[in-house]
This record gives sequence, structure tokens and C-alpha cells, in this order.
Amino acid sequence: NQISVDDVLAVLNPLWHSKNETASRLRMRLEKILDWARVRGYRRGPNPAVWRGNLDTQLTARNKIQKVVHLKSLAYAQVPAFLVDLQKQTGTSARALHLGILTAARPGEIRGAVWDEFDLETGVWTVPAERMKGRKEHRVPLSPQALELIKSLPVIDGSPLLFPAPRGGKKLSDMAMTALLKRMGVESTAHGFRTSLRTWAAEETEHLPIVAEMALAHAQESKVVAAYQRGDLFKKRTALLTAWATYLDQVPDPED
Repeated sequence: NQISVDDVLAVLNPLWHSKNETASRLRMRLEKILDWARVRGYRRGPNPAVWRGNLDTQLTARNKIQKVVHLKSLAYAQVPAFLVDLQKQTGTSARALHLGILTAARPGEIRGAVWDEFDLETGVWTVPAERMKGRKEHRVPLSPQALELIKSLPVIDGSPLLFPAPRGGKKLSDMAMTALLKRMGVESTAHGFRTSLRTWAAEETEHLPIVAEMALAHAQESKVVAAYQRGDLFKKRTALLTAWATYLDQVPDPED
């Protein structure tokens, strides 16, 4: 019952800037413990470890402390040549990575993709809300190249997944595509190809930024824009991803 805000700050302050993730988790743990103590009658009054309206007035916000770590990516001009090498690779991880590059989907969305999500007649992949980072259903337009790749995949008995792991039929490991890139000697993450697409769209096309952002299934930072932009710009995203796939099909200059 004697624990105060000053006591909580004495614990958090030494870690808050140097080990912010650890300190933040510690604060949440303290908040839960002190909530439990209040419910059980061991203390009275407000919880000194609560963030909003309490510690947020004493400690720097996490988003102003934590450094943004940019994932490694290939320059978009290097991606066509990379795809030539990728298509020489065998195995599920190579096909999964290829589809991820064509669709700009996150690696987790690719690894969890199941056949029932795909309408190959209309060329649409519908990722359900529970599998999306933003918890909102996302329709992905499939370019002719993406459709060709999907239709070439074998359907594995007993598994609904497009890309089941070689053993057991479960989802690919979250490190499978990373390991493939490492074996190929490529300085990029699977997620990094989304950056390649975004940069290409900005520097080489006339597609509006919002179209590229929606293709990446990014939430709109502006609440005003989000309030008025309620469509998913599907036709425009179709044009963008089709142009991207066409760009990737270009034959690399051997002298580059």
C-alpha cells in the first residue's frame, strides 16, 4: 500500500531510454500486480503504474525513444535480375517469396495463404481480417504473372495451404524465406521487397501514393483521409500491381 509513483519511476527511469522495450514491459507487469493487490484489498487508491494520465506525464513517449529499424531491401532496379535467379531455385520457399514479391503481401500473409482465399476466375485473393496486421479484410488483385504462378502450384492432400512446409504440411517457418535469401547471398529481407515496390511506384510511375499505400495494406495515417477514403481503390491497385509484374518481367541487361 506504500508504493507510490515515485517508487515506480525509481525503477523505470534507469531503463526507460536505454532499454525501453524491457522497461515498458516491466511497467505493464507492475500495473497488473498493483491492480491485483487493489482488488485483493492489499492497497487502496489509484494505481501508480498506470500510463495514461499518470506516467505519461513523467516519462518520454515510447515512439519518441525507439529508433525505427528499416528492413533491408533491394533497389527496385535489381529486383528483375533477382527474380531470374529466384526462379532457378527449387522448393516451396522460393515460390512463396515469388508470390510475395508479385502481390506486395507481407510474409506472414503469404505463409498463411489457403486455397479457399483465392478466386482464380476473377483474379482476386481475399485475405481475411484475422490474418491482416490491421485486422481489416484485404482484397489483393492478382496480375497474370501471379495467377500463372498460383496455378502452377501443387495442391497437397490434407493441407489447405498454398505453401505448406515440406514436412508435416504445416505453415512454412517464419525464417524459411529469410534462409533462402541468405543462401542466395541477397542483402534483403522478404518484407523488404515491399519497399522495392513502394520506391518503384514513387520514382517510376504516375500512380498516386495512396494507391501504393493501399496495395501494401498500410493504414492511413491521416484520420481525415481515412474518414473520406472508404473504398479500396481495387481497380487502381490492379493497374499498379500489373505494371509492377510487367516491370519485373523485363530482361536484365547483362552489363548492368
